[in-house]
Amino acid sequence: MTQPTAYTGRPVTPAPGAEARELRVARVRGHARRLFWCAAVLVVASAAVGYFTGNLPAPFEDWMLWAAAGLVVLLLVVVPFLRWFARTYTVTTRRVVAQSGVLRRTRTEIGHARGYTISERRGPIQRMWGAGTLTLSNGVDAPLRMVDIPSVRLMNEALADQVEVSQILAHRDSHVMPIVPGPPPPLPTDL
Repeated sequence: MTQPTAYTGRPVTPAPGAEARELRVARVRGHARRLFWCAAVLVVASAAVGYFTGNLPAPFEDWMLWAAAGLVVLLLVVVPFLRWFARTYTVTTRRVVAQSGVLRRTRTEIGHARGYTISERRGPIQRMWGAGTLTLSNGVDAPLRMVDIPSVRLMNEALADQVEVSQILAHRDSHVMPIVPGPPPPLPTDL
């Protein structure tokens, strides 16, 4: 049994006392504009290797060009891409999870039911792309920074909605009448 809702498109709240499933609301990475310079370096390195292969002066050989280009691509393209790809922010119906790290994973969580403040910071370039940085602070734990999130206003609204719904459900579930095991009580017969 679920509670009726007047809003279409919203998830249905669980029945009082029933455990709510944890659903993923959003999973995002930092804005991909940070990969612009990686892509530019890759294009320039590819063009340089294509042009200079077979056209190098006498003391240099083609394998030296390929090794240098490979090192440049590894350091300036692959490593920044892996760092960007490894950092994710996941919002569920119960918590926010920030994960980062390529070799050593770091995970930070903050629950919606406790409540937290959301502060938004947007620089001029971030405003131009619709991105921003959100800082979630509950006053007890270290603040959780969601850096360079695309569609930051939408994420801010989604987080505020999740906090509100989680606190409403926590309050409602704290006032639920206990369920007594056994057969149901008899129905009245004098109707």
